[in-house]
Amino acid sequence: MPVELYGKRDSITAPVARKRMPVKVIPTLPRTPWITIHGNVSYDLFYQSNVDTPYVEHDIYQHTVQTVLDLTVKNRYPLHLTFSTQMGNSSLFRNITGINLQYTNRDLKQMLLARAREWDGRKLKQLQELEKLRSAISGIGANLSALRGWLSSQAQLQRLVEEKEKNFYGITDSVRQLAAGLGNVDQWRNKLKIDPNRIADKWKLQEKITAVKDSLKNKLPENTFEAYYHKKQQEADSLTGRLVIAEKKYRELNTKYGQRTASLVDAITHSKTNGELVSALDRMNLPDSMLPKGYRTLLSVRSFGIGRTMVNYSELTAKDISITGVQLEYNPSFYLAVASGAVDYRFRNYIVKENRGRQYLNLVRAGLGMKEGNNVILTYYTGKKDLYNMNTQGADPATYAGQHIMGIALEGQWRLNRATCITAEMAKSSMPYYARAASHESPFNSMLNFSSRHNEAYALKFSTVVEKTQTNISGMFKQMGRDFQSFSLYTTGSRQTAWNIRIDQPFFRRQLTISAAIRKNDYVTYMMPANYHSNTVFKSLQATWRKKHWPVITVGYQPSSQLMKLSDDYFVEHLFYTLTGTASHYYSLGGIKMNSVISYSQFYNRQTDSNFVYFNSKNLMASQTLFLDRFTLNGQLSAAVNQEYGLYGAGADVSWKALHWLELGGGMKYNRQTVYGLSLLGYSGHSKFRIPWIGEIGLYADKGFIPGAHKKLVTNNTGRVTYTRTF
Repeated sequence: MPVELYGKRDSITAPVARKRMPVKVIPTLPRTPWITIHGNVSYDLFYQSNVDTPYVEHDIYQHTVQTVLDLTVKNRYPLHLTFSTQMGNSSLFRNITGINLQYTNRDLKQMLLARAREWDGRKLKQLQELEKLRSAISGIGANLSALRGWLSSQAQLQRLVEEKEKNFYGITDSVRQLAAGLGNVDQWRNKLKIDPNRIADKWKLQEKITAVKDSLKNKLPENTFEAYYHKKQQEADSLTGRLVIAEKKYRELNTKYGQRTASLVDAITHSKTNGELVSALDRMNLPDSMLPKGYRTLLSVRSFGIGRTMVNYSELTAKDISITGVQLEYNPSFYLAVASGAVDYRFRNYIVKENRGRQYLNLVRAGLGMKEGNNVILTYYTGKKDLYNMNTQGADPATYAGQHIMGIALEGQWRLNRATCITAEMAKSSMPYYARAASHESPFNSMLNFSSRHNEAYALKFSTVVEKTQTNISGMFKQMGRDFQSFSLYTTGSRQTAWNIRIDQPFFRRQLTISAAIRKNDYVTYMMPANYHSNTVFKSLQATWRKKHWPVITVGYQPSSQLMKLSDDYFVEHLFYTLTGTASHYYSLGGIKMNSVISYSQFYNRQTDSNFVYFNSKNLMASQTLFLDRFTLNGQLSAAVNQEYGLYGAGADVSWKALHWLELGGGMKYNRQTVYGLSLLGYSGHSKFRIPWIGEIGLYADKGFIPGAHKKLVTNNTGRVTYTRTF
């Protein structure tokens, strides 16, 4: 029977059969999530009781859902995901849905740059030793400073002088005292009763005399403080030597780490090519935590996109084209690009709803050199594309819709120096169906028919910076044959020549910047007339003044466009000049932050251009905003005057931050229209709710007025509901 079960708890000692060993706890590293997501999600509901001119529609609703996400896989691989959908009940506005997943080496470089800047000494073994050296140097320096202060103090120096004087003048008396104290041998022989004939007594006498002499010497005053002072000087010299050695070692390690970090940042920001960056990273022997696996390949991938993506390669092949498909650019030391997908020409004019045939693009580019440097690239493109020109007008839509086109292009780029670049390109395409109808050539054979020059095109681009004056100059010249086809052109059927020149010149230490441009026949849109060919040279001029504590002033004169609907499937875009001027100033007055804005614009068009109700009008607007603690006050004055009437307005609104999660506001606006004698009052209100973990909800309503079909002001009620969540 086990006695310990029935005995007193503390009176019985049980035998130990086995002993539990302490468990060794292995520290676990923090878990890296497979994917990290940051971004935002938003929803927008927009209502209009009347659509602004030149369209006439009523009670229009538009719903927009959008999300923009920055994804990081395993904390090493950055991706960008965008989704957007827009739908409504308008007969004019298109319903658009698009999603895009994209990777760019620019995002990877930004991630590496952020890590390089955050890279500190705790991540390197050398820095642990550096920290110890820093502490040791601090301690040695403190001790040395205190010791030097003691040695150089006036009190200690005075004491040392006094001690030396005392020892110098008292040395004679001390010697006399020593001699008197020793006496002579006969006195010691009689005192110790020593027999001079005995050897043992002789040794005894000598030892006694030595002992007395030492005793008397001990009574002699010594330089005790001087010796102590000298000892402290030796300690100071020793500390100085140790400090010199420690500081030298610290500088060596600190320089080594500083150069390593600086070289990493410089390599990321200043490497001209991906090859240079990869070589620099390889030489640094960086830890695995700094670089993702396969970083050499990832840095060579300029971009990769799936979904609705942008294709922008060259002037004569595919420029500013939106496709739904896949796109890849790979550029280690050679260049390779692939793009394939359905073409959507309408992404720049998304408001127009049209019934167009399906079009697609397949493109392959290969060459030598770096995209940003010197290179030679060969491009082959093919696909289906609608034809819009005078040769297809009146024909059966099935004939010209979705025509198969193809072409080849050779492009070369030369960088003469860091700021000067020249790009030349030549291309040849297949002929349109009506140009090869007589010969019955296939698209491929017509592309390789070098006896005809009507399906050729040439382009030349130039850009440079004049370092002495900081002048930016860029230009382009392009010539296209009447039968040339590509995805950069919307219309064919006529020989086209286009060019443009732009100059940006700063003055007064970049406080004033003047930009001037002229262009001919390079305004590209599928809404142009089919046989569009213009000799008009468009001019634009803009000046911007920026100086600290001064208003920002911008004045510009440039072409503008107005869309006009002629029928359900036919639109025309009219061009005219617009003069604009804006002055904006953010400042403080009496401790109150304020913002003042005044702007002026004038349209140089005619009423017959597009029935634009603001034709040839002069518009002036001034606003003043005050930012108080919880209130934001705003007032506006406006005037729009044309040849037929004047429209004047005055309004004010206030925004109140009632709570950290609640914002309320509202305003009123007075409108007066001359000739018709109308005086109308509008109003608006808005609110914003910030709900933790949910997001931000905004409500907005406005009763305003716009010119109607008969140019009189009509009521236009608008409303908006928004939701935004950022994470």
